[in-house]
Amino acid sequence: MKTASEKLSPTRVKLTVEVPFDELKPAVEAATKKIADQVQIPGFRKGKVPTRLVEQRFGRPAIMQEAVNDALPDFYQKAASEVELKPVGRPEVEVSEIPGLDGSEDGNLVFVVEQDVRPEIELPDFSSVEIEIEEPAVDDDAVEVRLTELRERFGTLVGVDRPAEDGDFVSLDMLATIEDEEIESVEGVSYQIGQGNMLEGLDEALEGLSAGETTTFTSKLAGGEHAGQDALIKVTPQSVKVRELPEADDEFAEMASEFDTIDELKDDLRTQAARDAEGNRVALARNALLEKLLEDIEIPVPDQLVEDEILGHLQNEGKEAGDPHGEEIREDTVKAIRAQFLLDEINATREVQVGQDDLMTYMTQLSAQYGIEPNQLLQMLAQSGQLEQIFAEVQRSKALDVALADVTVKNEKGEALDLGLKADQSEEGSEDEDPDEGSEKTPAKKAPAKKAPAKTAAAKKVEAAEESEDAEEKPVKKAPAKKAPAKKAPVKKAPAKKADEDAPAEK
Repeated sequence: MKTASEKLSPTRVKLTVEVPFDELKPAVEAATKKIADQVQIPGFRKGKVPTRLVEQRFGRPAIMQEAVNDALPDFYQKAASEVELKPVGRPEVEVSEIPGLDGSEDGNLVFVVEQDVRPEIELPDFSSVEIEIEEPAVDDDAVEVRLTELRERFGTLVGVDRPAEDGDFVSLDMLATIEDEEIESVEGVSYQIGQGNMLEGLDEALEGLSAGETTTFTSKLAGGEHAGQDALIKVTPQSVKVRELPEADDEFAEMASEFDTIDELKDDLRTQAARDAEGNRVALARNALLEKLLEDIEIPVPDQLVEDEILGHLQNEGKEAGDPHGEEIREDTVKAIRAQFLLDEINATREVQVGQDDLMTYMTQLSAQYGIEPNQLLQMLAQSGQLEQIFAEVQRSKALDVALADVTVKNEKGEALDLGLKADQSEEGSEDEDPDEGSEKTPAKKAPAKKAPAKTAAAKKVEAAEESEDAEEKPVKKAPAKKAPAKKAPVKKAPAKKADEDAPAEK
């Protein structure tokens, strides 16, 4: 087999492959047998029809076409391996010559493949890279923020006799209809105005409404069989409440912590803030390094990969192809794919290893982000076959840390910072995955855990595309793979805690 490679662009190549008939012959014999096993000719047992009769009945071209279709994936994989192709997406294949159509055993199978590939990325000498970050301040304001968060957890909800305002807690009844047909209704849903995690336009509709008043607004449904359709939403707040915070005094310190005085509690909150600031320095440095690398290094992205990703995103939101939202997310989509290409290249050059602790830390953060138990999330990912994608995400995160360990990081004063990272983390977990971990002495003082960045759909698309090359599939003309719309209720219930869960007591 001969393979000629031509670079069409930094992200696309053309392969011309010639396969002698001798190498195709086993596939021809297998195709003939497969056809013979599927037909029954009088006088012959099924599967025992002579090759000559199969050719007479179905014709030599049909047998050769079957053989080519079956053999093409293996020939393509072999050709891609010979030229060390790094494919993304599915190949576009055109067969130009099929030998043996006249019954002879001469000639070559010739096919041409156009394939999107990863771009070549020239990484810098990270020891010569310098970045600057603004160190998180540990001052009275930082302590006050933590103290306020703690007071909010011990606050009480009190009903008010006035129109609802931003930040108020309301208990809602909602009804969604399309052309006077009821789609869904909910009652007694607790919601804090301003969270923006329910229907679009809900916050604006609620502001100015008093308890018992009703208003309507139009909102596009995010999921379900009516996804993407505009529905008339009728909403009624049954109650309007505000959260009153306890006084920050010694009594509160005793109730909310292990300390006897408010000064002791503040000192501990300051210590926590300093510890978190240390971890936040790593996070800031990681972001700064990634931004600098993306700015300094040319990383082209296959156009079709971007288009497929945008289409999948729109479908998941119940939008049609060509929706203006696609252009709104184009820049972020391209950036996400570029970042993945970059991190994968670092990983390839450093051979970053991921340990069990790394995976568990990431899973814990991800489960906190989605509000479900880690074991439940693990089962969901296993059932959907996404564990390998999670592994790759953790590996990319560690790759960035490995590069960061060689980089000079300075603060705004020009002072070099020691982030405590090691260049070789192959046997150790990432040290900055969870800055808050271990920083709390009691549940009462625990600050919200840092959320792991959501895995971008663009990253999933690149990864899924690469995995498709390892699957037993035939190279075909490329067509965007459609994603199933997300299963969401027409009226999305708030994932936020109910009002009585946000505060222990209610007056």
